Amino acid sequence: MATSLRDSNVEKLVEHTFDVLIVGGGINGAVAAAALAGSGVRVALVDRADFASGVSSNSSNLAWGGIKYLESHEYLLVNKLCKSRNRLMRAYPSTVKEIRFFTTIQRGFRFPPFFVYLGSVVYWIMGRFVTRAPRYVSARAIERAEPVVNTSHAAGGLEYSDCYLYDNDARFVFNFIRKSLNYGCIAANYVESLGARRDGELWVTSARDAVSGRSFDIRSKVLVNACGPYVDAQNARSGESTEYRHLFSKGIHLIVDRITDNKRVLTFFASDGRLFFLIPMGPKTCIGTTDNQVDRPEVTVTDEDRDFVLANANALLDLDPPLTRDSIIAERVGVRPLAIRGEGGDADWVALSRKHVIEIDKASAHLSIFGGKLTDCLNVGEEVRDEVRKLGIDVPSPNNRWYGEPGPDLRAEFMLQARLMDLDSLTDASSSEPLSERFWRRYGESAFGLLERIREDERRAELLIENAEYTRCEIELAAHREMIVTLEDFMRRRSKIELVVRREEYRHASGLREACDILFGDEAEARLAEYLGS
Repeated sequence: MATSLRDSNVEKLVEHTFDVLIVGGGINGAVAAAALAGSGVRVALVDRADFASGVSSNSSNLAWGGIKYLESHEYLLVNKLCKSRNRLMRAYPSTVKEIRFFTTIQRGFRFPPFFVYLGSVVYWIMGRFVTRAPRYVSARAIERAEPVVNTSHAAGGLEYSDCYLYDNDARFVFNFIRKSLNYGCIAANYVESLGARRDGELWVTSARDAVSGRSFDIRSKVLVNACGPYVDAQNARSGESTEYRHLFSKGIHLIVDRITDNKRVLTFFASDGRLFFLIPMGPKTCIGTTDNQVDRPEVTVTDEDRDFVLANANALLDLDPPLTRDSIIAERVGVRPLAIRGEGGDADWVALSRKHVIEIDKASAHLSIFGGKLTDCLNVGEEVRDEVRKLGIDVPSPNNRWYGEPGPDLRAEFMLQARLMDLDSLTDASSSEPLSERFWRRYGESAFGLLERIREDERRAELLIENAEYTRCEIELAAHREMIVTLEDFMRRRSKIELVVRREEYRHASGLREACDILFGDEAEARLAEYLGS
């Protein structure tokens, strides 16, 4: 049964008392769970929807050192983020990859191009020279290198390096969840926290299983609120008052057919002055983002949002024909939760950074995680672990390495086995990446099991949906170990199929029905109808 792991974990949530309960399965909650479980702490994690279903699945898919914060003179933050980015590159070489950013500066911009280039040199130095050096480029050089860029108003530009996620952000987050499960964390998606109360030395969290409708209590010594933009609301339910709170900035991205074959990020400054990206996403291009202050974390993409992104893309690029709403394959929308101190008053929300704050109530053994970004995630995990230890929780293995890909020896063994069975000859012709590399990046040591399944039957290496880059054996693995409750969980978050394949192309694909059969068994028809009707 597809949800057997989840069902088992829900029962354990009821039966056990935990050292720590984490509420929220986005990037902050996922790394906190992996760091604590990997250090020997008894941890539980719940999310009211799917893991990484909010902010953590609607980012720009970048792991960058925050070059834009140089303008606001936040040098210590940039230094910290560069170190964090470099650490991610070392820990996840198959996933967090260097990519060149090609930036065009228009005439009349608030800084001349060469001054911006000097900023990129400072950024490179703060990044410890780990990436390739930046270079200044003239408007004519931009036109030669990227003919798609409209250089009619360009004063010049620069090229520098940062990082991006080869897969999508939600997949990256889930791999931390999977890591925590391997270390004994009891995690379950679609379990909502209705609030919590102190009962002696314990927190008692009222929870509801959204799948069965069942209500129950979860007991823990420490409670961690990692609800992202819903941290404030969750604290209110539990009677926790905090010094910090959130402001929200809405950002959207539109995904269209690939605009340039060059695997680099095209960077501009949009009409509102904000950085504007065209980011490679497999066979597609992700365009954005917007920056609009909103009062609530519940947001949608409006026609005004779409037209803003499309208008900027058409103005900054030479496209024939220009992009229209019909060009849009998929959309992403979310809010950036920006940490701010105090209850009221005004704030320059545009100038607020994405730095995280962990606020601790020692008396009640409660932690609230405000703000944060994917680049700094390993620091968040370690800080939560250290604060939990200060609250008196035993941390048996504080020096255990709880993150990162398996070591090079194991990777070499996997690649040897893949080569001996000629795995890459089975790679789909439309894919830009060998099957062996894709398997290793997504599953690490669990990829050995995929080789075994393909040895039994080579048909398990076939793609079920054209252009989706997901094989039959991967979907079998997902059914067993990835807590997929709805088809959207798989199509948008465990994979990025929904983001790079047009809906009309996959909704009638026979492979979509077969994938449902694998994932949901007897419930396949209902889950498919639910998804296509949404």
